[in-house]
Amino acid sequence: MTVGRTAVGLALACHPGPAAAVTTITAVLAAAVGHRLGSGVLVTAAVLTGQLSIGWSNDWLDRERDRRSQRRDKPVASGAVSPATVLGAAFATAGACVVLSLLTGAVPGALHLAAVCSAWAYNLGLKASLASPLPFAVSFGLLPAFVVAAAPGPGTAPVWMVLAGALLGTGAHFANVLPDLEDDLATGVRGLGHHIGRQAGAVAAAVLLLAAVAVLALGPPGPPTPGGWAALLLTAPVGTMGLVLARRPASRAAFRSVLVIAVVAVVLLVTSGTSLR
Repeated sequence: MTVGRTAVGLALACHPGPAAAVTTITAVLAAAVGHRLGSGVLVTAAVLTGQLSIGWSNDWLDRERDRRSQRRDKPVASGAVSPATVLGAAFATAGACVVLSLLTGAVPGALHLAAVCSAWAYNLGLKASLASPLPFAVSFGLLPAFVVAAAPGPGTAPVWMVLAGALLGTGAHFANVLPDLEDDLATGVRGLGHHIGRQAGAVAAAVLLLAAVAVLALGPPGPPTPGGWAALLLTAPVGTMGLVLARRPASRAAFRSVLVIAVVAVVLLVTSGTSLR
């Protein structure tokens, strides 16, 4: 296996879309809450390495299921990269994540490592249980808490920000279950989203994601900004349309709508940045 092919396989196996989205959100949030360049780069690097370890561990753990489902888009299952290489990359980035997280400080480091451990717990088995949404709520709720705690000066993330992160994460979980629901059921994965079914899962995702945007628009002190109202008006039809379409088998519309709503949420965080400083 050539070095180039291995590198491409690793890049595709790390779940590059979600990893890039979460890392970008972290960088923008860090700027919004007052991080200087150095500390902003540090928290972003910590989150990036954590995301890489989560994505690679997920593909390594799911390799046999992906093979049975004939997932040609999964590099480990398709043979584009070896399981040993992916597992080694997962542990290497997990180690880097520990170091980088603790360099931000004991408290913020502990918050971020708790978020990463929660995501690993999902990969290691919670994804196939009724508690499957819980790691998403914990990890995404802790992300803004970590970024704010690592910022210069005292301060903790406001409740509305942590709540919005938890709602976004939980909504993303239900949305992400929809495209692969049949394959998951065929290989024995039965999380909460699988138990309630496609239609109820789409409704749950829509309600949770729109609630997250509402919290971000209405949660900061003072009256809602024009940007907050605009976000509500934009995400309501986008989220609803995407999640209605997501009820079709193998559709990725739900996950794409999650990314749209996440971008809107980041814009809300930036526009309300003065309330976080």
